[in-house]
Amino acid sequence: MNDTPHAVLPKNSTGRVLFASLIGTTIEFFDFYIYATAAVLVFPVLFFPGEDPGTALLSSFATFSIAFFARPIGALAFGHFGDRVGRKATLVAALMTMGLSTVAIGLLPTHQQVGLLAPMLLALCRFGQGLGLGGEWGGAVLLATENAPPGKKAWFGMFPQLGAPIGFILSTTSFIILTSTMSESAFESWGWRIPFLASAILVFVGLWVRLKISETPEFQKAIDRDERVKAPAVTLFAHHKAALVLGTFSGVTTFTLFYLMTVFALGWATTGMGLARADVLPIQLIGVLFFAACIPVTALLADRYGQVKVLIWSSVGIGLFGFLFAPLFGGGLTGLLIFFALGFALMGCTYGPIGAAMARPFPTAVRYTGASMAFNLAGILGASLAPYIALKLAERFGPGAVGGYLVISALVSIVALWGMGRVAPEEKR
Repeated sequence: MNDTPHAVLPKNSTGRVLFASLIGTTIEFFDFYIYATAAVLVFPVLFFPGEDPGTALLSSFATFSIAFFARPIGALAFGHFGDRVGRKATLVAALMTMGLSTVAIGLLPTHQQVGLLAPMLLALCRFGQGLGLGGEWGGAVLLATENAPPGKKAWFGMFPQLGAPIGFILSTTSFIILTSTMSESAFESWGWRIPFLASAILVFVGLWVRLKISETPEFQKAIDRDERVKAPAVTLFAHHKAALVLGTFSGVTTFTLFYLMTVFALGWATTGMGLARADVLPIQLIGVLFFAACIPVTALLADRYGQVKVLIWSSVGIGLFGFLFAPLFGGGLTGLLIFFALGFALMGCTYGPIGAAMARPFPTAVRYTGASMAFNLAGILGASLAPYIALKLAERFGPGAVGGYLVISALVSIVALWGMGRVAPEEKR
């Protein structure tokens, strides 16, 4: 009798599963990154006028951080339904939340039009973005890994991670095209809105794909065996605290590095160094190609040698990279190119296996909630204030201090990963 649900449940093809997990995170991260880029390029002028450029940029970064504090709320809310109702329905709801919030940003009035209401509405939409992303990532990773054959967890879990560089490439390319084909006044007046409004098309594509998939085999087994719990969050905090804490700190350096490489680096290069954004954005885009290339390589290595081991060595590399911050930032455009290529490559090394590694310690009944909470709490600790802290450090002490900040972050993750390998040993391969 227990086999009956599987007899009527359509089987997900590998291609459909991987594409559904990839397209969703691509859309989510595209939405997230167009905000990050706009937070540097236009939001300080349009939503925080009347302040000096540095203060306006810091105010813009403050709204950027709001999403990270919304993400754990989204992880708890969507995680509850993901562990109770199912992965598919929850993923659809998370995508719609993120998509609607992003489109709304493209329709917002500016400070000149409605005064203080403008930054308040911007903050509200940013909260919605974070809420959706908080529920998206965990479900996308589980959609992939819970359909993975033995020994392929990291490889399958890598596909939603590829959504990050693809989304970044799409968002950065859109801003490069817009800034190079229209005047400064036209871009600040209405051009910046185009990527936010265009994301609606991507959302429709993502919804169409996800509505065609069925529930994951592992969650279906949990339903058949009546293994679901009434309150996943309560069970998580009562019985899986060690996995949650270690998973959170293991991801800190991943987030710190990424948002130093994107938001801070763009902001410092265009303000602190006086470079034109038309020069910096293409160089940053080249770096993201290294990011994308290293994700599948380290996923394969993680399936062969172990997720935790690969993540530890990647974190060691990130710590060493911290010592190169000042020399590379002082090397002009050539130094900046090496900075982005090396930094994003290391980002790919840690980002490839992190999805499968964070999901692995949690049982099926609380895996959506547990993996989502660990990932998003890591985002708060590692990234929410990273651009703000890094900017203040760079202004006072120079880029070398930002590198030191990254070194400390890497050490924290190395210790957490070491502990994770002992709390939840990996399966023998």
